[in-house]
Amino acid sequence: MSQNQSFSPEPLFGAKPQVAESAFVSKMAYLIGDVLVGERASLWPFVCLRGDGGETVVGNETNVQEFSMLHGALLGDAVTIGHNVVVDYATVEDHSLIGMQSTVLKGATVESNCIVAAGSVVLQDQTIPEGHLAYGAPAKTKPLTEGQRAEIERVHEHYVELGSQYKETGRFE
Repeated sequence: MSQNQSFSPEPLFGAKPQVAESAFVSKMAYLIGDVLVGERASLWPFVCLRGDGGETVVGNETNVQEFSMLHGALLGDAVTIGHNVVVDYATVEDHSLIGMQSTVLKGATVESNCIVAAGSVVLQDQTIPEGHLAYGAPAKTKPLTEGQRAEIERVHEHYVELGSQYKETGRFE
């Protein structure tokens, strides 16, 4: 992975963020320490990625939207992190969507092809099984509908395209 030339990394404890050249990183995002950002990922304004107590990974084509905070988080490919989300020492696997103002706590795993509904809390060490909707605080689960599965892909595609458009302008990073 090459270093994104428009991004100024913040080193900490001997580690500094590594950002793929094709990723869009808003100039108002903050990345520090052991952070890895994949190809065609997008990090929007006021996002904070902390890699000070463990690696924080943002997979390929994953988007992290405004006011979200990742700390020791592992995000797979094609993940959508909505506005104002906290993922703290937890894992979100490929093709999942974490809704606005949700929290995924330490040791939790959101398996592939899941949605965590807006405002939900995935408890410490909880696992959301593949292909499920998690909703509420604390989160309960039920299988996704076909419409919900399609929504994961629609939002993912929208943010990959939007991130590419912002990157092409060169004015926001």
